[in-house]
Amino acid sequence: MLFSTSIASRPILHKCFIIKFSSFLSSSCYTSSAAAVQPFLPTPNFDEYDSKQLASSFKDWFRTREDALLNRIFEILAATATTTKEDDDDLPVSARTSELELSQLGLRLNEMFVLRVLKSGKDVLSCLKFFDWAGRQPGFYHTRATFHAIFKILSKQKLMSVMLDFLESYRMQKMSHRVRFYDTLVAGYAVAGKPGIALKLFGAMRFQGFDLGPFAYHVFLNALVEQSCFDVVEVVLKQIKLRGLENEVTSCIRVKNYCKQNKLSEAVFYLRRLQSKGDVINDHMVGILVDAHCKKNKFKEAHRLMEDFWGLRKFSLGNTYGIWIRNLVQAGKLDGAMDFLQSKKLMEGYVPEVFRYNVLVCRLLRENRLDDVCDLLVEMMEGRISPDKVTMNAAMCFFCKAGMVDVALDLYHSRSDFGLSLNSLAYNYLINTLCGDGSVDEAYRVLLDSIKQGYFPGKRTTCILADALCREGKLDKMKELVLMSLELNIMQSEALSVKFISALCKARRVEDGYCIHGQLKRHDKVSYRYTYLDLIHGFNRANRRDMSSRLLIEMQENGHRPTRKMYRAVICCICTMVNPENCFFKLLEMQLSRQEPACKLFNFFIDGAGHAKRPDLAREVFEMMARNGIEHNSDTKIFMMQSYLKGERIADALNFYNDLCKKSKKGNPGRKLNNTMVVGLSKANRPDLALEVLRDLREKGLLPSLESYEELVRSFCTVENYDMVVEVVDDLLKTGRKVSSFIGNTLLLHSVRSRELYQAWVQSGNVTTEAFPSGDFTLGELIGLFSGVYEVNEQLEDLDEVIEQCFPLDNFTYNTLLRRLSMTNRLDSFVELFNKMRKKGYQPDSYTYNIVVQSLCKHGRRNEAMRWVEEIHRMGFELTKHTEQLM
Repeated sequence: MLFSTSIASRPILHKCFIIKFSSFLSSSCYTSSAAAVQPFLPTPNFDEYDSKQLASSFKDWFRTREDALLNRIFEILAATATTTKEDDDDLPVSARTSELELSQLGLRLNEMFVLRVLKSGKDVLSCLKFFDWAGRQPGFYHTRATFHAIFKILSKQKLMSVMLDFLESYRMQKMSHRVRFYDTLVAGYAVAGKPGIALKLFGAMRFQGFDLGPFAYHVFLNALVEQSCFDVVEVVLKQIKLRGLENEVTSCIRVKNYCKQNKLSEAVFYLRRLQSKGDVINDHMVGILVDAHCKKNKFKEAHRLMEDFWGLRKFSLGNTYGIWIRNLVQAGKLDGAMDFLQSKKLMEGYVPEVFRYNVLVCRLLRENRLDDVCDLLVEMMEGRISPDKVTMNAAMCFFCKAGMVDVALDLYHSRSDFGLSLNSLAYNYLINTLCGDGSVDEAYRVLLDSIKQGYFPGKRTTCILADALCREGKLDKMKELVLMSLELNIMQSEALSVKFISALCKARRVEDGYCIHGQLKRHDKVSYRYTYLDLIHGFNRANRRDMSSRLLIEMQENGHRPTRKMYRAVICCICTMVNPENCFFKLLEMQLSRQEPACKLFNFFIDGAGHAKRPDLAREVFEMMARNGIEHNSDTKIFMMQSYLKGERIADALNFYNDLCKKSKKGNPGRKLNNTMVVGLSKANRPDLALEVLRDLREKGLLPSLESYEELVRSFCTVENYDMVVEVVDDLLKTGRKVSSFIGNTLLLHSVRSRELYQAWVQSGNVTTEAFPSGDFTLGELIGLFSGVYEVNEQLEDLDEVIEQCFPLDNFTYNTLLRRLSMTNRLDSFVELFNKMRKKGYQPDSYTYNIVVQSLCKHGRRNEAMRWVEEIHRMGFELTKHTEQLM
């Protein structure tokens, strides 16, 4: 491409990624037969890759986790309401249907199968329903292990109230299970975070001559350690020891007990003593100790502990390795985690469990280390590691981040084939990527699906989608999005509504915008102040003057203070009426009834009448202030004078100004008033009168503002009186000021259009040049250069630096310079200047991009020009009529 800054709308695939996946897919058993006919090979163009084959390979990999029976069980459970009634006749129809469907599966219920189902559970409710159903089936009785499994699920989800209700029901009913009654209650209450109740039950059962079994003792002990009941822990440990129930599980819990109390040295000593005595030491004990050290940021000590047990070779340290990797990742030591994984895989054949891989993949994704993510995904596929839901969602996010939205979309559309359920992060990534890729309709369909699944996109994603919908004019879809967010009571709906109302007003659908505004009010959501401004401008364009006034009052009732700009918009709308006087003063009267009469309010009405070119109304308000004893401040006088100037009543403006001069000390009404008069006359295309005022100020020894000189130069250039332009610039330099960017840009712009300015400059012969910084060019020579008097030779490639010798640069300067260079055959210099503009921090605007397209068209590079047109539209800019004609 011509320019160094790429305008591609999505990232380009890395070469290394293509090579990695191509080498894997060419030999992978996951590659489908259809894809195997045309192997996925790297091509010279890295933006080309076989997305269908890549998606197919990942689908085959994802299917390896499929368990049809378990999926069917949870499908049935998810389709019905929960119930725990024992009498099937009392069950709802939907529940009886699920009971029947589960029974028809012919499940062989035993402890191992129930534990497998509970472990694979997708949600707590489904697990509870299956646990209840299984417990009511003839021939099956829940065991300590199944009870403990459901307790762990409830505890992990922090559903303590549900768990306590469950235990209380069990305790009161004393259902005839083959599991020991007190064992279940003590273990259950301990896991539920109620050690007091568990201890009370333990005392009761001991009083009755019963005792806990080994399993319940250790569950009870572990729960006490987890809840930091250290005194009770010692008591229970003694009971276990007295009954001869100590084993390696007890030792494990002892290590955890030391670590929970931050007694790491005691824990290490205990483990060493076990080792010296020849007692059993296992991976779990070492893992607990390593984890505790890492939590205290003692990574060196943790690593030394692992080294001490590497040489024993009596047991595998797979669990410890996984804990070490997780802690490294959490501490941000990603390189260390990756190196450790690869070294252990190479030397010991260590293969982490899928959830360990997930931790690494997710963190690497967050750090945008896509090459490393690619390595791990390939490694998992080669190692035949069955992916889980987290893996699949991470892969979706990876493809989105890598710019391969087509692969991500293919997997998304096939998600039901391998049981993929996207999480909120994957939905956000997919929607964001589709919006960036220009597939807004597809992004919206994904959004609707995410809402059905219970996920509403995040604030940033919603804003991106809303911007895309508004930009492409898909306002009906935007309306659905806003209404859905309101119905779901999503907090960011107000921000959505603001964007939508603004878009509707711009599309001249202000009535629809007002309806959305009404929906917000019905949901007790107050619109933002600038939303009212959008609505007011929208109704103004629709000539709905009644609505403009109503909205102004409504926004005040909702606690917003209208700005001068809002008052101006409403008053301008009122003044388009045939006889606006009654409405104008009625609005003023209503405003005065809502607040104390103040100069600021009257100023707003004078300013509004002035912008509506009704100086007569402004004058009446001006006099009303005097009648009510409200003193005119400097702003009042400025607004009144501007009203005359905007209404083209120049004589009245001069008379008003002269009166102020006579009433003021030494004939000076104030710096602001003086400058306002010069600027106002210049903007009214009366630079001759403005120059007289400026000369009068100079004779009085007063210094006009820089804006006064700027507007005078602009006005004289507009009427092509270049002799006066030279005089004004000369007078500016005599004040000791330098030429501003505005004046410099104006001079260069008119220099490009004709040589008359340069001729006037030369003929004057009295323009001061000493005020400019020393350099190769004076301002006059620069004007000659842009007028075409001088050639753009080899020494003038850095024209922006030449201009900077005379006045500060800004975006307009660069646009003018680019336009001047586009008239030459030096397209390379044009390109260099554009890139330099970006490097210096100047952001190209709509005019810049139009100049680029025009230049490319003039030099016959139409294909490149078309790519830039796409970029212009993507950034929300429009083509000028001149650009469209060239295309």
